[in-house]
Amino acid sequence: MTSGGSTTVRIRPQQFHETAGLDDWRVVGEGACAYFRTGGSFAAGTRFVQAVAELPDLGDEHPDIDVRRDGVTVRLITLTDEYFGMTSRHVEVARRISETARAQGLTADPSFIQTVQVTVDALDGPAVVAFWRALLGYEHRAGSPEDLVDPRRRGAPFYFQRMDAPRPQRNRVHVDVWVPYDQAEARIAAALAAGGRLLNDADAPHNWVLADPEGNEACIGVAGPPGPATD
Repeated sequence: MTSGGSTTVRIRPQQFHETAGLDDWRVVGEGACAYFRTGGSFAAGTRFVQAVAELPDLGDEHPDIDVRRDGVTVRLITLTDEYFGMTSRHVEVARRISETARAQGLTADPSFIQTVQVTVDALDGPAVVAFWRALLGYEHRAGSPEDLVDPRRRGAPFYFQRMDAPRPQRNRVHVDVWVPYDQAEARIAAALAAGGRLLNDADAPHNWVLADPEGNEACIGVAGPPGPATD
C-alpha cells in the first residue's frame, strides 16, 4: 500500500493509541477521530478547515471533516475496495492536524467523540443486506459483505450479524455505540444510573452488552485501548 509516494502499513487501533503525540485522537468504529472546540465560532472552524486543506503532502489521506458551530470533528480512515481501516500514514497526518489546531488556539476534546452503528441479526444475510442496501442507498464496506456504509459519510453504518437460528427471546436489531477507551466506564455508569442493566461484560474492556428498562439491547464498544489488551 502506498500513499503520496511512500509505503504505508496497516495498523491496529491499539498501535495508534500507543504512539506518542496523538493525545487529541481516539479510534472509534469509523477510524481515528479528533474533536476541536472552536468557542462557538463557525468562522474559527472554517479557518481551521482551510488550514488543514492547505497542509502539504497529505497524499491520499484527506480527512473527513464535519464543521459545526461549537467545534470541528476530523476523521482519518482508509476507504478503498480492499481495505477499511488505519495505516501508519494516519499517525503523521494526525500529528500535523493537531499542530495546526494548536497554532490556531483550538482545544481538543476527546470526550466528544463517538460512532453509532445499527446491528441487525440475520438468518439469510445476503437477502437482508440487499433489502437494507436498496432502502438506505448505502454501499458495502470494503471487504465486508456484512457491513453497509453511507456513501455520503453521514448516516450510521449498519452491520448484519449472522444467526444460525431464530432468537425470539432477544431483539433482532440493536444499537452499537463506539466511544473512546477512556470514556467507556463513565458512559456505562450513566446508562445504568438511567435505569439500564448490564447483561454481559465477558468481552470487556472492548465490549459491554446493556439493556434499557424494557429489555431493548445496546452495546458499548471500544477500539484498541492502550496496554496489554488487544482488539
